[in-house]
Amino acid sequence: MRLTPIRAAAAVAALALLVPFAPHLLAQQQEAAATTRAPDEIYSDLSLFGEVFDRIRSEYVEAPDERELIRAAIQGMLTSLDPHSGYLSPTSYEDVQEDTSGEFGGLGIEVTMEEGVIKVVSPIDETPAARAGILANDFIVELDGQQVMGLSLDDAVKKMRGPVGSKIKVTVVREGVTDPLSFELERAVIAMRAVRWSMEGDVAVLRLLRFSEQAYVGIEQAITAAYAQRDGVAPKGIILDLRNNPGGLVDQSVKVADAFLKQGSVVLTRGRGPQESARYDARPDAIDQRIADVPMVVLINGGSASAAEIVAGALQDHKRATLVGTRSFGKGSVQSIISLGPNGAMRLTTARYYTPNNRSIQALGITPDIEVRQVVPEELQGRDEIKGEAGLAGHISGENEDPEAEVAGSSVYVPADRAEDAQLQYALRLINGEETSDLFPPKPAS
Repeated sequence: MRLTPIRAAAAVAALALLVPFAPHLLAQQQEAAATTRAPDEIYSDLSLFGEVFDRIRSEYVEAPDERELIRAAIQGMLTSLDPHSGYLSPTSYEDVQEDTSGEFGGLGIEVTMEEGVIKVVSPIDETPAARAGILANDFIVELDGQQVMGLSLDDAVKKMRGPVGSKIKVTVVREGVTDPLSFELERAVIAMRAVRWSMEGDVAVLRLLRFSEQAYVGIEQAITAAYAQRDGVAPKGIILDLRNNPGGLVDQSVKVADAFLKQGSVVLTRGRGPQESARYDARPDAIDQRIADVPMVVLINGGSASAAEIVAGALQDHKRATLVGTRSFGKGSVQSIISLGPNGAMRLTTARYYTPNNRSIQALGITPDIEVRQVVPEELQGRDEIKGEAGLAGHISGENEDPEAEVAGSSVYVPADRAEDAQLQYALRLINGEETSDLFPPKPAS
C-alpha cells in the first residue's frame, strides 16, 4: 500500500523521535561530549530526508514500496549506532519473541554480520548445523544459491528459518580451506533446551546453552535430578559450563545467578537516564541453601557473552565460584526491545552492564581466575579464536577498554570428546583434589 503525503509526513515526524539517540551514542564512541543541536537544525535535516524520499518516490526507475523505504531508513539509522541496535520488522519481532520462548524451526546457528556476510558465532549443540560440521568463525556466503552479500542480518536469519523438514543449501567459506564448503541441511525443531546435565563421577556438570525462558527452570531441575541420582547426597562439586553461551534474557541471568547466591547484587545497569539504571539482587531460596557448601567451578571462553558474562562475573565477585577457561566475549550492553505497534519494534542499546564489584563488562569481558587453553587440532589452529565485542566495528567503548583486546582474541573451541576437553578435565581435577590452586575454592574477602 502506498503512503499518502500525510502518512509520509507522519513517517518523517516519527523519525524525529529517534534522531536524538544517534548523536549521543556516536559521541560516546568517539569519546567526545554529545552536542545538543537546536530543534530547527534537526528539522532541517529531516527536511533533507523528506526531499530525498520524495525524489525516490517520483524519479526512481521503478515505483518503490514507500513503507519499505521508511523501514530501511530506520534500520540504517539504528545500525549506525552500534552492532546490536536495529529495526525489527513485524515478522522479525515475532521471531525474537519465538526465540526467547525457546523453540522454532531452523538450523541451529548463532550468527552475526561482519563485512556484509554472515559470520557463525557458534553452532548450537545437537542441531542440524552442529551435526553437519559447521564451525564457529565460518562465513556463510550463499543460502540456496543466493549470495548473502547485500542482505541484512534479519533477512539472512529469516531465510535460514522455515518449516520443519524443509531443506536449505548453505555455502560457507572457512579460513584455511581453499574452496567453499556446501552443506545441505534439513530444518528441525530447535527446541533450545536450556540446560543439559550429567554426572562425571561425583561431580555434577551443568551445561547452560542459552538464557531462554527455560534457563532457571533447567538449572533447578538439573540440581534436583543430580541429588536424586545420588539418593539425596550432595554432589562433590558443581561445574557450570557457560562456554559458547551467547546470552539471552537478563531476568534469567539474574535468576540463574540467584540459584547459587543467597544475597548481594547480581548485576548493575547504568544508562543515559535513571530509568535505564538499576540493581538486581539475589535472595535466599531453597536451591542456594541446599548447595551452599558444594564447591563450584564456572567454565567460560570467547563465546560466553552477555547474560553468561553477568552470571560469571557475579559468581566471581562474590567468591562463590572459580572461573576457568579463556576471556569472555565482552558484550556488556543492554538492548531494550521497544514495540512500534503493528510496525514491529526497535532494538536499542540503552545501558551498560556492571558486575557487583562495579567492573564494566562492555568490550572487556570477564577474565577467568585460572586460564586454561584447549589443545586445538592442527587444522583449526589459528582459527579457533574470536575477537569478541572489542573487534566489532562501531562497538560502544567500555570503561578502561584494553586496545590490545581486539587483537588478542579468545578461543571458542570445545572438543566434542569430553576426555579431550582440557578445561573440563582441569575443573574436574580441581574438585576431586587431583589439582590444587590457591584460587580454588575462592576465599571470601575478610
